[in-house]
Amino acid sequence: MNNMPPVTKNLLIINALFFLSTFVAPKYGVDLNGVLGLHFFLADNFMPWQLLTYMFMHANFEHILFNMFALWMFGRIIEQVMGAKRFLFYYLACGIGAGLVQELVQWFNYISLEHVDVARSGTELVYGKYVVQNGLAMDINMWRTVGASGSVYGILLAFGMIFPNEKMFIFPLPFPIKAKLFVIGYALIELFMTKSNDGIAHYAHLGGMLFGLIILLIWKDGGNSGPLGKLRNMFKRKPKNNMHIYRRN
Repeated sequence: MNNMPPVTKNLLIINALFFLSTFVAPKYGVDLNGVLGLHFFLADNFMPWQLLTYMFMHANFEHILFNMFALWMFGRIIEQVMGAKRFLFYYLACGIGAGLVQELVQWFNYISLEHVDVARSGTELVYGKYVVQNGLAMDINMWRTVGASGSVYGILLAFGMIFPNEKMFIFPLPFPIKAKLFVIGYALIELFMTKSNDGIAHYAHLGGMLFGLIILLIWKDGGNSGPLGKLRNMFKRKPKNNMHIYRRN
């Protein structure tokens, strides 16, 4: 941990602390995933700051284990290339972008479903914002997204773009593949899985990669004028060893 770049190390610690706090908070009557998780923007429980806080919450141990392993494996490399300041911006921007994409997808789902003002719970009528899906009334407050996956998928994209020909061993493949093929394959899998009903925010994963791609293209090829150029110049570093602006001084 002592040799780990500071942003990656602190992100690992913060995510771990938030995950542990989800086991303590219920003793005080608080559902942290409900408070800090990202709700659909038309739901009563939605708060704008959830676009930031949701990426530090996780549904279960397997969820945080995968995300933190990927952050440790690839994030420390990307931070060394980008530098701490730009890496933190990139991480947060990919996470927020993933949340925005997820909100957009949920909005399309919302307008395609039948809306009701009242739902029946047992013998009582419960008032609130509901949609009818598959013949059942569903409270849109239950549409909740948690996890750092959007940021992690943005990091995977950055690794594939900065080190496209780096060879990687990916279980269960018995042979190494290039990083760019690994990233493309992951993106295609996520796109295919959007048709599934597994409760995973696959569109958010793709959203993290999309926003990561936009940011990297701005930093690499953006002009010096206009708002995009100004954003690029805020985080500009001099190129070294033909690594363009990705390379850390």
